[in-house]
Amino acid sequence: MPISKNDPSGEKTKAGSVGTVIPVILSGGSGSRLWPVSRKSFPKQFWALLSEHTLLQETALRGTACGLGAPIVVCNQEHRFIIAEQLREVGITGARIVLEPVGRNSAPAIAAVALIVAETDPDAVLWIMAADAAISKPDAMGPLLSEGVAAAREGQIVTFGMTPTRPDTGYGYIRQGDPLPGVEGVYQVSSFIEKPDAGKAAEMLAQGGYLWNSGMFLFRADTIVAELERYAPDVLVAVRAAVRDRTRDMDFIRLDPKEFENAPDISIDYAVAEHTRHAAVIPADLGWSDVGSWDALWELSPKDSDGNVAIGDVFLANSTNCYVRSDGIVAAVSGVDDLVIVVTQDAVLVSHRDHAQDVKKVVARLEAAGRTEAKMHNRNYRPWGFYEGLTKGDRFQVKRIVVDPGRKLSLQKHFHRAEHWVVVEGTAIVTRDGEEHMVRENESIYLPLGAVHRLLNPGRIPLTLIEVQSGPYLGEDDIVRIEDDYARN
Repeated sequence: MPISKNDPSGEKTKAGSVGTVIPVILSGGSGSRLWPVSRKSFPKQFWALLSEHTLLQETALRGTACGLGAPIVVCNQEHRFIIAEQLREVGITGARIVLEPVGRNSAPAIAAVALIVAETDPDAVLWIMAADAAISKPDAMGPLLSEGVAAAREGQIVTFGMTPTRPDTGYGYIRQGDPLPGVEGVYQVSSFIEKPDAGKAAEMLAQGGYLWNSGMFLFRADTIVAELERYAPDVLVAVRAAVRDRTRDMDFIRLDPKEFENAPDISIDYAVAEHTRHAAVIPADLGWSDVGSWDALWELSPKDSDGNVAIGDVFLANSTNCYVRSDGIVAAVSGVDDLVIVVTQDAVLVSHRDHAQDVKKVVARLEAAGRTEAKMHNRNYRPWGFYEGLTKGDRFQVKRIVVDPGRKLSLQKHFHRAEHWVVVEGTAIVTRDGEEHMVRENESIYLPLGAVHRLLNPGRIPLTLIEVQSGPYLGEDDIVRIEDDYARN
């Protein structure tokens, strides 16, 4: 079955079309079970954990592989430039990026996309995907997608049920019902089952006819709006108002904050899928994983002859079945079995693989203790590049700042700190109190407290500089932006 490409403008592909197919990527998770690599400031979907592409990029490329156009991505506003850049890196242009002012789970996010799309093409089929799942058998996706689109065009709420490979307690399950009349390969949903205990999971696996609930859906925009109206009207009322009062911010769509905050925090499963009379499921063997833990990554990754996964600067001896990753200093591991060891620049995780799901509890304890490492990386990404802390003491802080070619920081000033910039690679144009200064490699410039300043990389290579801050308060909120190319407050 041919699948119509979507036009990035949101209009129908051609007159009389029965509806376009639009990939929709939900990118709202923080992936705390993959801490310390995945954190709220830069969660797992933005990391290349299984291939040269990030999980977000792999998800977006699935749509391209199936002959579809640019996706709609729903994310929080802090990640908007990261997403735009990662899509650009894999050649995807024309994506619509919808910004959630607050996290409200999948039902409000999907409602927003459906309402926006329905304004111009209510028959469009939305292919809902999480940004952070992995599929190891992508070639099987196309035929299954065609079957699902056929059912969705008939008004079904279609989910993809993944063939279980083990009695996993971390997933919800779907009980497969009778074949859906008139659509090959699609079945009615008999029931949804919450995440089971180990005994129940083993029982369902032995019995057969149960599938993992992947959270991947297909439905028409007007169908899901009607079902939300029927089963979750409070979601639809709030989101409809947020969509009505949306604004454009550069290439981004901003939902109205006040209205969107009124939406309940609820998943599409609880809001609609478990109640609708039109639920259907496609049994799928796609090698799917939600990449929800370090143990899952160990299972998905290539291993050496001892069953170990070693990524980065890692040396192993007399160890078996371990997952060891270092994004920082050398990690030497000897005489251990079944461990997860993850090293970043500012944190180290050591866990038995059987307790990989408990990492989330460790993160909760870090948050309760007020540790910034729970949510923030040492490296912080910005629209112009990134910065990372090198050292910090009483009344001083040292950072490395990298500015991409052609990018510039906001025109700004500080009330509590002075700064000294030393260029170590590239060339900078620094505006200080209205005067421009060219600062070359191995040269420096001083920015006294209160000076209005801006940094531009005019070159073709990244600009790297060392920033030394001094003053009584060094927090990131001591920035008064006067002008900003990226519409940040």
